[in-house]
Amino acid sequence: MIEEGISVIELCSSSAKICNMMQTLVRKGLITKENKLTIQGADLLKFMEAEQPIKIVKTAPANVQFEEWWKAFPGTDTFTHKGVKFDGSRSLRKDKEGCKLKFDKILEEGEYTAAELIAALNYDVLQKKENSVKQKSNRLTYLQNSFTYLHQRSFEPFIELIKQGETVQEAPKIEGGTDI
Repeated sequence: MIEEGISVIELCSSSAKICNMMQTLVRKGLITKENKLTIQGADLLKFMEAEQPIKIVKTAPANVQFEEWWKAFPGTDTFTHKGVKFDGSRSLRKDKEGCKLKFDKILEEGEYTAAELIAALNYDVLQKKENSVKQKSNRLTYLQNSFTYLHQRSFEPFIELIKQGETVQEAPKIEGGTDI
């Protein structure tokens, strides 16, 4: 039903049992809260529909990709970009284990890859640094902490921008200027 795009929300309103089953499928990671099939859910359907027994291969969590994402996430909002130093006031990396669980869950949904998440983060951070230089104030302070960034899916608009071919317009490095 989900594969065919049939709305299961209508079924939930008429039957408490179906509603409970849907909640279980979400909790088990077979479908998303938006009633989209996850990679794990699709694999289970293929297994159930196969006439010959097939083996379900459960993929290991993306440890290497998560560590790459974690290292790409700024530790604090203090940074130097194009020779200009910006002072910050807070830590941005928070709850590494919680972030790893969120990161893995996002990947299991199948909508985004680890490479897309890393590229979106790099795009977001570079954009904030460039704007900081242009506006002469620290824009990296507006970056959410790592857990909130994943939980609120703040990467999604940047993935869309990257898919549309957008790039961050980098300003030239300021050298030998005099402040008046």
